[in-house]
Amino acid sequence: MGLALLALTGVLVSAYMTAYKLGFVGSLVCGTGGCETVQNSPWSVFMGVPVPVIGLAGYGLMLVISLLGLQPRFEEDRRIPALLVGGALIGLAFTTYLTWLEATVINAWCRWCIVSAVIITLTVLFTLPEFRRLRSQP
Repeated sequence: MGLALLALTGVLVSAYMTAYKLGFVGSLVCGTGGCETVQNSPWSVFMGVPVPVIGLAGYGLMLVISLLGLQPRFEEDRRIPALLVGGALIGLAFTTYLTWLEATVINAWCRWCIVSAVIITLTVLFTLPEFRRLRSQP
């Protein structure tokens, strides 16, 4: 349930950032101006896709998978913990790369990006029990 809550929070943050990136929100509530600097940088698009859209898709998938994992019929299914662990680790790796870009290349910090980084880090911590579940099942 904790993973689902974290994923839902990530969906909301990513949806807000996506709305800005697609022009539905005039300016970001950030407090420092760094958010718009980061979101308007060349690194706010990855392989032709806006980074917030990638976050929205990733957090959305994590939400669906974590909700499936709460269903009794999937209790013994090894795919659910494998997808949760894999998704969280991929998300953390991508977030680490983006945070490195903010610190060393863009030289600006987006508070919403930091919130997302905290969410994905907590997601990885919440998947630690899934590691044990993966190892204990045949």
